[in-house]
Amino acid sequence: MNSFEYLLHGFGVALEPMNLLWALIGSALGTMIGVLPGIGPALTIALLLPVTVSIAPTAAFIMFAGVLYGAMYGGSTTSILINTPGEAGSMMTALEGNRMARSGRGAAALATAAIGSFVAGTLATLTLTFVAPLVAELAFIFKPADYFALTVLAFCSVAVVMGTSRIRGFISLFIGLGLGVVGIDKLTGQPRLTYGVAELLDGIELTVVLVSLFAIGEILFVASRYSQARETPLKVSGKWMTREDFSRSWKPWLRGTVIGFPMGALPGGGSEIPTMLSYTLERKLSPKPEDFGHGAIEGVAGPEAANNAAAAGILVPLLTLGLPTSATAAVLLAAFQNYGLQPGPFLFTSNPDLVWGLIASLYIGNVMLLVLNLPLVGLWVKLLSIPKPQLYAGILIFALIGIWGVSGSEVDLIVMLIIGIAGYVMRVYDFPIAPVLIGLILGPMAEYQLRTALASAQGNPMTLVETPISITFLAIAALIFLAPALLRRLRANA
Repeated sequence: MNSFEYLLHGFGVALEPMNLLWALIGSALGTMIGVLPGIGPALTIALLLPVTVSIAPTAAFIMFAGVLYGAMYGGSTTSILINTPGEAGSMMTALEGNRMARSGRGAAALATAAIGSFVAGTLATLTLTFVAPLVAELAFIFKPADYFALTVLAFCSVAVVMGTSRIRGFISLFIGLGLGVVGIDKLTGQPRLTYGVAELLDGIELTVVLVSLFAIGEILFVASRYSQARETPLKVSGKWMTREDFSRSWKPWLRGTVIGFPMGALPGGGSEIPTMLSYTLERKLSPKPEDFGHGAIEGVAGPEAANNAAAAGILVPLLTLGLPTSATAAVLLAAFQNYGLQPGPFLFTSNPDLVWGLIASLYIGNVMLLVLNLPLVGLWVKLLSIPKPQLYAGILIFALIGIWGVSGSEVDLIVMLIIGIAGYVMRVYDFPIAPVLIGLILGPMAEYQLRTALASAQGNPMTLVETPISITFLAIAALIFLAPALLRRLRANA
C-alpha cells in the first residue's frame, strides 16, 4: 500500500468511537493546559503516563497527540489576552496579540491565531503523512556507526541550541547520560551506579524522572516565586476578522508553516526558533511595518502557524528514527518505551494501526481544536481564575499518586524527591531541562550502538567514520559545536 492507502486505513482506526473520544479528551485537556501558564504538554503527558498504562497504545497516543496540539492552540489565548504565554512557542504571539487585545481587537487576534493554527497544523500533518514513510525507508540502511553519529548530532545540537549557555547545556546533557547508565549493563551483566540498592538494578524509571523534573521541579520553582498579585484577564472584545485581516493573514499562515515544519524536525529546533524567525520575516515583508509594535495581525498569524507546524515537525524524526528533538518529543519517546515499543522504521511495519491512526488523528484533532477554540475562548480564560497554590498542590498530589500507583516503591519516591529538587535548582540557575531527557533516553542507545560498531570492527575506532552517513552527521555535530566560537572570532576580526 502507498501512503494514501495507509492514511485511509489510519482514518478507519482514528474514527472508531472510543478513539474519537480520546482525541476529544486530549484536545480539550491540551487546550486547558496551554491556557494555564507554566504547564506545558511535556509535563501533562509525563503526568498522564502512570495512569494510561491500562489504555491501549493507539488510544493513548491519539490522546497524547491531542494534548500536544491543544497546548499549542491554548497557549495563544493567554498570550493575547493577558500577555502571559502558556507555552514557550507563544512568546512571539504575545508581542502583537496583546497589543491587539488592548486596542479592542482581541477577537480578531484570537481568530487569526486559531485559524492559522488549523491551517498550519493541517498542512504540516499532510507533509508528515508523505515525508515520514520516506525517511523511515532511508533509516533501513543505517548501520550502528550511523546511529551512533546521529545520537552525537542530537546531543550536540540540543546542548548547544537549548538554553543560554553551552556549558549549562552540556552539564544538563551529562546529568541525563549519568542517569541513563544506572542499572545492569546489558552487555556484561554488571551493575552500574546502583550503590547496593536492589531497586536500581533495572535502572531509573523514565516516568519517575519525567514527573520529577517537570512536576516537582516546576512546583518548587513556582512556589518559591509566588505572589498573590495577579493581572485581571481582559475580555474578548472587538469584531471578528475582517476581509482586510484575512488578506493580511493568509500569506503569514503559509510562510509560518514552511518555516515551522522543518525547524521542528531538526534536533534542538523546538518551537521558539521558528516563531522568532516567522515574526522577523513578517515584519520585513509586511506592507505596513509601522503597525508592528502596535498590534500587527501578521505578527500573530505567522508565529502561531510556525508554532503548530513545528509541533508536527517533531513527529518526523521521532516516529522514523526514534530521535526526540524537544522535551515533549522526549516524553513521547518515553511513552512509547513504556508500552514496549521503539519508534523507528520497523514501527511502520510492526504497528501500522498505531502509526497511521496517530497521523490520521492529527487531522481530526485540528478540526476539534478549531471548534473548541473559536467559540469557547471565554470558557478557557476562566481557568486563569484558579489560584496557583490549589492548582499546583493538585498537580503534586496527582504526580505522587501516579508514581506510587505504578511501582509502589519507596525508592522511586526518594528518587523522585532528589531529582525534583535538582530540577528546581536547574530552573533557578537557568539550566535547560530538555538535554537531561535527551541524554537519559538516547544515552543507552548511543552506548549500545557504539559498542556494537566497535565490536564488529574488533575495536577499530575508524569504523565510526567509514560511511558517508556517519561522516556527515559527525561533521554537522562538529559544526554546530564550533560555529558559535568561529562566528565570535570572525566578528572580533572584522
